[in-house]
Amino acid sequence: MDAANRSDFYIGLALAVSSTIFIGGSFILKKKGLLRLAKKGSTRAGQGGYAYLKEWLWWSGLILMGIGEAANFAAYAFAPATLVTPLGALSVLVSAVLSSYFLSERLNIHGKIGCLLCIFGSTVMVLHAPQEEEVASLTAMAEKLKDPGFIAFAVCIVVSSLALIFFVAPRYGQKNVLVYILICSVIGSLSVSCVKGLGIGIKELFAGMAVLKEPLFWALLICLVICISIQISYLNKALDIFNTSIVTPIYYVFFTTSVMACSAILFKEWLRMSADGAAGTVSGFLTIIIGIFLLHAFKDINFKLDSLPLFLHLGSQNRTWNQPYIALPTDERTTMIDESKLTKKRNAKSIFPESSDKKSNGTFIT
Repeated sequence: MDAANRSDFYIGLALAVSSTIFIGGSFILKKKGLLRLAKKGSTRAGQGGYAYLKEWLWWSGLILMGIGEAANFAAYAFAPATLVTPLGALSVLVSAVLSSYFLSERLNIHGKIGCLLCIFGSTVMVLHAPQEEEVASLTAMAEKLKDPGFIAFAVCIVVSSLALIFFVAPRYGQKNVLVYILICSVIGSLSVSCVKGLGIGIKELFAGMAVLKEPLFWALLICLVICISIQISYLNKALDIFNTSIVTPIYYVFFTTSVMACSAILFKEWLRMSADGAAGTVSGFLTIIIGIFLLHAFKDINFKLDSLPLFLHLGSQNRTWNQPYIALPTDERTTMIDESKLTKKRNAKSIFPESSDKKSNGTFIT
């Protein structure tokens, strides 16, 4: 990789990381705005209409997300989509950490381990991502868009999105979190392709080429505006109805998977990667998914590292190993802990009877 490609790679990497910080913070502001609306009676996206448009916190979050998306937009112009898109996991990490401070959502030991896994997985993906651009001009982009495989993929995306929007979302959107997130994710795969093409076109525009006369440039711009409008609308609905800790990780997994599939079909980045590079990229992505799972799946469990010996002790005494583990409610766990302490005191008294607890000088044995 020459110096110019290396410089573009690091610029794209820096823009991608900075965009995740802005986007992660925007989730918090938008959610706080929606929570303020809930106190006023506008609790659901389907019931309260577009009342969130009057909330200044929601607008602040939208502006912050716009800055993050702009940085993300620029990152696609410098770095491959296989690198930029998976780094969105860092926005999940930022959102989780900020949620623990501003939304009173706890971050326990599982969440902290999940954050570390997200960082490790992102690092692995950066180290193994392709560092050379596969499309460097709008002409090359036009040739990629004419590929029969991508045309079939785009048709499937459009048809499935329309089916979800007009038939599935009205009936199941407010009951199942996957409906709105699937709409955002599949549409997002096309928006990333548009962003990639527009980023390349803007680079050519600054280089002095007559890009504005290209019909493809304006077609990509119109398609991008439509896709982003749909994504923002349905993401707001998902955040209004469901918890942030549920929406954010599921959205990341589905969105990243859709974008990586689209990139593999359109740009064929995987064909230029070595076997160890592809394995490293997949391993890093799976590590991020595991980290996100730990970050949010066990968020309601009040578990601390210093209580691990007690849990192991209770497990060895009170659980039959050939039976499946069943999580107990909080009150039953508290009762078990109290009973365990009482048992320990009884065992100690049986070992040290009260007649032998005192020395001849009257002091207790410690």
